[in-house]
Amino acid sequence: MKKGLMAVLFGTLLVLGACGGANDNANEPAQNNDGGTEEPANEGGTVDTAAAEESYKKSCASCHGEDLSGGVGPSLEKVGADHSAEDIKNIIENGQGSMPGGLLSGEDADQVAEWLAQHK
Repeated sequence: MKKGLMAVLFGTLLVLGACGGANDNANEPAQNNDGGTEEPANEGGTVDTAAAEESYKKSCASCHGEDLSGGVGPSLEKVGADHSAEDIKNIIENGQGSMPGGLLSGEDADQVAEWLAQHK
């Protein structure tokens, strides 16, 4: 019983520890009219960076780190160098390895996938 409790506490600490981190953006994108930011997307559209970052923080940062540096999950700092936006969206929706699928869907999954694909 004590081992199980310790495992739960340790897991909780890992998840909570992944929530911190700095957000050092060397290249700040321009703001759009609704207060969000937009950057060119890989597929020819635009990415609402503010919306993508918010979705990422709510659903991904606890494992991948607020600054994309990793934690329980792998670093995503250069995920776009190895995966296209389509590949990333597939991983978000269907999961991969120990990552469960379905943490984001629809427009949220699209925006986060496009945003992460820009990290090369």
